[in-house]
Amino acid sequence: MPDLAAPPTAPVQLSALLARRDLGLRQVAGPPAGEGGGAAVHWVHTSEMADPYPYLLGGELLLTAGVQLADDPDRYAARIVAAGGAALGFGLAPVYDTVPDALGAACDRHGLPLVEVPTRTPFTAVARAVWGLMAEARHHELRRVSQAQQGLAAAAARPDPVPAVLRQLATRLGGRAVLLAPDGTALQAAGREPEPGAREALAALARVVRPGAGAPGAGTPGAQPPPSPAPGAGPAGPRPAPTSATDTAGSAHLAAYAVAGGEGLVLGVATTSREPGDHTIAGVAVVLLSLLTAPRQGADEAARSSALVRLLLGAAPADVSPLLGEGPWTVVHAHGTGAPPALGSPLVDTSADTVRILLPADREVARHPGWTLGLSAPAALRDLPAADAQAGRALRHAKATRTPLSRHGTTGLAALLDPTEAAAHARTLLAPLGDPPPPALLETLRTWLALHGSWDRTAVALAIHRNTVRQRIGRCATLLGSDLDDMDVRTELWFALRQG
Repeated sequence: MPDLAAPPTAPVQLSALLARRDLGLRQVAGPPAGEGGGAAVHWVHTSEMADPYPYLLGGELLLTAGVQLADDPDRYAARIVAAGGAALGFGLAPVYDTVPDALGAACDRHGLPLVEVPTRTPFTAVARAVWGLMAEARHHELRRVSQAQQGLAAAAARPDPVPAVLRQLATRLGGRAVLLAPDGTALQAAGREPEPGAREALAALARVVRPGAGAPGAGTPGAQPPPSPAPGAGPAGPRPAPTSATDTAGSAHLAAYAVAGGEGLVLGVATTSREPGDHTIAGVAVVLLSLLTAPRQGADEAARSSALVRLLLGAAPADVSPLLGEGPWTVVHAHGTGAPPALGSPLVDTSADTVRILLPADREVARHPGWTLGLSAPAALRDLPAADAQAGRALRHAKATRTPLSRHGTTGLAALLDPTEAAAHARTLLAPLGDPPPPALLETLRTWLALHGSWDRTAVALAIHRNTVRQRIGRCATLLGSDLDDMDVRTELWFALRQG
């Protein structure tokens, strides 16, 4: 199975679906939900294939009426488990009046939850319930992160900001927050003490993310080792420490985050559970602690810190932009799991699914494990909105092409032309699309051309159905009166779209 990124929404616990009386679902085999909520359902898939393995990504509630249920139910259940399926929903009628006993026994053997779907409940109702529960969870997560961000920002403005931030973080996560010195001693701490053994495990985890710590040790799944050097390459240099790591100690969930500005300081967190949004909340605290503990800030750094804190406290961007300087700047859009990559910059926005980072254009940006990055071209302060759009397009391109980092290009033929004339030519060429052209048409056409006319990859990049892509591209071809299969036409359009 490929290592696919988790979906942006929190999974739905199987117990939440079973609790919906309107659905009438009943678990008849497999491990019971229990206190933990049971299997985590990331999405719903319906299949009547005798072997659904090739069509599963992992985490699905697979719904079937057993139209092609194989003679070997054991292999059927084993293949679903091998593909990472979360649970199997078996619909009664029109093929079976009851769930086959052999299938139930197979699900028990392989630890696959088996749910009976009554005749009165269509599969679409189950799918709609899952999406509804996901939307509720996502709304709760965003509200929780937003409230925590406001609380942390207010704490950072107090006279004793470091302990205030730690207290606020411990309260928001329901656990322990501690700022560790380079030698592992606790400088400041807040929240209830973790269970015995967790303190030592957290100190050991902090050594993984501390600069100069070397290769991460075993038992720290949050720390990803760097790739091996290519054959024939010279000896690899010192391995850079990861910016975050996670582990468990008994029932305690542990996380450690490198504090960028604190000369070896580490933020350690110990909680009794791990909830969606915890890493984002901790990431905001890390940024604030990096600013608060950074020694001897220069004038530029102090101004940028002031800009960040004012933004966090609700100031309009126009009010703080003079503090940032003219640039040039690079805008980075990042999407992934775990602690957000600050890339050494205090100017990080973690309030949405896509993390946005503003950093000086001369700073090198490397790949970040677990994250996909899109970078804008260098831009002056007045051009940051356009750079933000460039970074968004670069991120979508990186996702569609499954590359960890994509940059918005600024060289090529366009660099040889007068910008004013190039922009005028672009406006004339694209004028048939509308004045102004609908953003959906422009973005679809731009992405489709960038991905060499691939319907599927364009649909993935824009998070829309491939038929929607076909309709929009067909609409563009009609309005432009052009054959979009012609390479000359595509080249002209790509040039025009690059001017925007």
